[in-house]
Order: sequence, then structure tokens, then C-alpha cells
Amino acid sequence: MKPFLFIGIRAQDTAAHDEYAAVLRCTGLEESAVRRVRLERETLEPLDLNDWSGIIVGGGPWNVSDPLETKPPEQVAGEARLRELALQVVAADFPFLGACYGIGTLGTLAGGVVDRTYAEPIGPMGIDLSDEGRRDPLLVDLPARFTAFLGHKEAVSRLPDGAVLLASSATCPVQAFRLGSRVYATQFHPELDVDGLVTRIGVYEHFGYFEPHEADELLARARSAIVTEPPRILRRFVELFARD
Repeated sequence: MKPFLFIGIRAQDTAAHDEYAAVLRCTGLEESAVRRVRLERETLEPLDLNDWSGIIVGGGPWNVSDPLETKPPEQVAGEARLRELALQVVAADFPFLGACYGIGTLGTLAGGVVDRTYAEPIGPMGIDLSDEGRRDPLLVDLPARFTAFLGHKEAVSRLPDGAVLLASSATCPVQAFRLGSRVYATQFHPELDVDGLVTRIGVYEHFGYFEPHEADELLARARSAIVTEPPRILRRFVELFARD
């Protein structure tokens, strides 16, 4: 099997390693089947897409809607490289799944807008599939409504031209969309379980997602949630697109 590429953007080692482990667990892939690139500290060289089965991009504290002058150099460089990659995969209709920051990667293409209009707090959220989402090959086996973990400062307020809306929530109209037939982005985290969310609440306590005094309440909400369906998206992505 040709390998999958996992691109992370988290500079915080605890969260970065936990996210990567979760992606391996949810996809069912061995480390030998995944090349990992930490874009906040490594250079992603030009890719020949024929060498790969698919690409997965994780989340992190970068926001494309941050003012340019506030972005550190690694974010400016990383976002530029991800935009190049996004244009490449969309042109080729190559298998791509961006989780959370995937919305930032794909959401500004072709007239799309990503801004602070539809931020959501850290925790569980009900996700509703659209009619297209219920028919989509990646999501077809999911219930029409399921719970996922999320937490984000920005979101898509206008879909890119030609994008297909796949899922929404009560407080964020774009929770997932597709470009072409094989390029996907989700606002929620398909890899995230309770333990992973607890880890991230600890790591990102002072990153502006919530007030530090709210941490205990967020932890209690996370531990009481039942989140079972989102990991199936990652496993299904591998089932659909793994190739020799």
C-alpha cells in the first residue's frame, strides 16, 4: 500500500503526539504506513501525489483569520505551503481530509470566507448531516445526527465556490464540506475522544479558547459526553482511498 501523509501543525509536543497517536488508532494504520510531517518545524517538500494514498491534516492553534502581523514566521510559511498543497489536491481531486484546521486550509479557496463569525467553545456538539452528507461515500454509514468534539475560534462563513455542504451544527453552519469528489474538510475533530480532549484542555488552557477558570466545567462536560461515531470517518477514509 502507498503511504498516507499526516501533516500536523501543533508546536506543543504533548498535544502533537497525542493527536498523531489518535490518527493512527482511528485509521487503523501502522506507523510504517504513515509519513508524519510537523509543519510548524519542518519543511514539506513538493509532493508527487502518485506516491501517496491520501493526505490528512490535523488541527491546532493557527487561525487563517489572524491578522498577518500577529502570525509567527512558521505560521506564515506553513499556511503558504498548505495553500499550495490545497490547490494541488483540489486540481487533482486527490484524497484529502483536513480536520479543524482543514477548514482553514480549504475554506478560503475559490471565494470562500473563514472568519470569527461562528466560533464554538471546546466540548461536545451535535452534528447534523445534510442530504448530501447522508449520501456521501465518506459519511454514508454515520447516523444523520451524531456528537463530536470541537473547539475553534474561526469557521467558514461562506463556502468556496463549488463546495458541497455535508454537515452543520446549531451554532456553526459549516461543519463539513467536500470539494470535487475526494477533498474533504471537517470543523469538528474526527480523531478526538474524551481522553484526547482532556489532554488538549490542559495544553491549551492559556491559548484563548476559554477562560482558565472554566477548565473544570469543560472537563466535566467532556467526561460526561458519549462520542462514538467520528472516528469512523478516518477509518472510512483509509478504506476508500488506500491503494497499491
